Amino acid sequence: MTLTDGTYRLGPSTGRLLIRTGRAGLGRRAGHDLTIEATRWSGEAIVAVRDPDRSSVSVTVETGSLEVREGAGGLKALTDTDRAEIKRTLADKALLHIAEHPTITFRSTGITGTPQSFEITGELTIKGQTHWVTVQGKGSDAGPLRGWATVTQSTWGIKPYTAFLGALRLADDVRVEFEVARLEPADGPGLPPHAGQV
Repeated sequence: MTLTDGTYRLGPSTGRLLIRTGRAGLGRRAGHDLTIEATRWSGEAIVAVRDPDRSSVSVTVETGSLEVREGAGGLKALTDTDRAEIKRTLADKALLHIAEHPTITFRSTGITGTPQSFEITGELTIKGQTHWVTVQGKGSDAGPLRGWATVTQSTWGIKPYTAFLGALRLADDVRVEFEVARLEPADGPGLPPHAGQV
C-alpha cells in the first residue's frame, strides 16, 4: 500500500485489530492460544511521509466488541460454548471490567522511521490506567501495513486468567497486532493529500 500525506479514518472497514494470547503453567496443554479480534473500533491517522514527527495515530476500541476467532492447541477443539464463556470472562472485573471501562484507547506521542519500517510510541489506556507502549510496524507497496506491540496485562491492572487452581493460566504478555489493508480519507481539515508519495 502506497502512503501519501493526508488524514485517514481507521476501523474494521480498513483493517483488523487482533490480540493473541499464550499459555503458561503446568496445565498449559489443556488450554488454547487465543486469537481475539476487536469488531468495533475506530481511529484516525495523520500521515506526513517525509516528516514523521508530524504524523500521529489515535485508536479507540469498544471492549465489549472482543470476539474469539481462533483457539490453537489444547486437548480439544474450541467450541462455541467456550467462546461465549471467554467473552463473559473478559467482561469480568478482574479482567477488562467492561461495564465501568467500555473503551480502550491509544494515542501516539511520537512516530519515527519510514513507511517500510516504523516505530510508534504512545499512551495506551486500559481500565482507566495509562502506560507507555511501543508499536513496531512494517509496510510495502504490494501489501498492507502491519504492526505489533507487546502488552503486559498486569501493568494495566489486569489479572491474567487462571484455571485448574492456577495450573493453567494465560501468559501475562499478550501480542496486539494490526493490519491496515487500505486507508479511507477522513472528512475535515488535515494535511493536504499532495507531496510525500513513497
